[in-house]
Amino acid sequence: RIFSFLDVVTLCRCAQVSRAWNVLALDGSNWQRIDLFDFQRDIEGRVVENISKRCGGFLRKLSLRGCLGVGDNALRTFAQNCRNIEVLNLNGCTKITDATCTSLSKFCSKLRHLDLASCTSITNLSLKALSEGCPLLEQLIISWCDQVTKDGIQALVRGCGGLRALSLKGCTQLEDEALKYIGAHCPELVTLNLQTCLQITDEGLITICRGCHKLQSLCASGCSNITDAILNALGQNCPRLRILEVARCSQLTDVGFTTLARNCHELEKMDLEECVQITDSTLIQLSIHCPRLQVLSLSHCELITDDGIRHLGNGACAHDRLEVIELDNCPLITDASLEHLKSCHSLERIELYDCQQITRAGIKRLRTHLPNIKVHAYFAPVTPPPSVGGSRQRFCRCCIIL
Repeated sequence: RIFSFLDVVTLCRCAQVSRAWNVLALDGSNWQRIDLFDFQRDIEGRVVENISKRCGGFLRKLSLRGCLGVGDNALRTFAQNCRNIEVLNLNGCTKITDATCTSLSKFCSKLRHLDLASCTSITNLSLKALSEGCPLLEQLIISWCDQVTKDGIQALVRGCGGLRALSLKGCTQLEDEALKYIGAHCPELVTLNLQTCLQITDEGLITICRGCHKLQSLCASGCSNITDAILNALGQNCPRLRILEVARCSQLTDVGFTTLARNCHELEKMDLEECVQITDSTLIQLSIHCPRLQVLSLSHCELITDDGIRHLGNGACAHDRLEVIELDNCPLITDASLEHLKSCHSLERIELYDCQQITRAGIKRLRTHLPNIKVHAYFAPVTPPPSVGGSRQRFCRCCIIL
């Protein structure tokens, strides 16, 4: 029982003490959760096979993240021996193909969480297999599996209607039709990542909002076709929303964010980087209606001014909640904004790169009130002035102009 609390490295050390300890340390019941990421990533397939034979039905959670040498054959043996596996992380295991998902489907019906990020050989066949053999699947990550299309999503959701988290980041072939299948079959969905799914439009995302009322986290960063219609749909259908990431969605405006803020009072994290149309009006609405806001990115929102930050600093979230604010490339922000943030006692980090009206003195005054805050800023070196008087000119005329 004592050995059951030890990590992989310590168990291996204990196994070398004596024969008796070897038997105890390597008993399968002590190997229910294994994460090799911080231990060893250059393992070969035979290591996985040996682990599976030793652990057998005891193993519940295994992470092989970044193990480039592990392929389909090893994972077939693993699936046959570890039929009670519930959590499996194969992120970055680039050798695996659809054959691995076929094995999991055949032998691992209790699988709940599966991470296949960056396994670029995965196709629609894998999603069809998982749908048929893993009905308990709650979380699936297939980020950067760019061979997946709407047909794979359609097959997946028909058999795995209990999905709660789905990451489709970088699945560039996906269209609105795929989102319609998700909205129709996944009412339990809580987390959805669609970053850089460039073909997605309002039509598909509105279907998600209407079908997935429990949605708490949505990432649509880089989906540049979406408009305020999405923010309206989220406000009307997803009141539990906590995380919204819409960086580089340049068509979103204050009108949409007003509707969102007035209806989604549980918002905690918002990434609005390069939402170039928003103004202080959005910050006013967030300060009034979103008391739980902890992280806010406004980088490259060039219309934001000190007045917007003043409202945020006086808002309900400011004193106890706000932890991170990013203001990179906001040219209208001055030291006055830093004065408005002095009362944000929970503030841990502020980003101020390329805010040309921010000074070192302003940052120093902020630190007198918030001594532990991390301030990330950059000050370009001062350009030497042109020579004056009778001394010889140091620069040619072109350099002076520049």
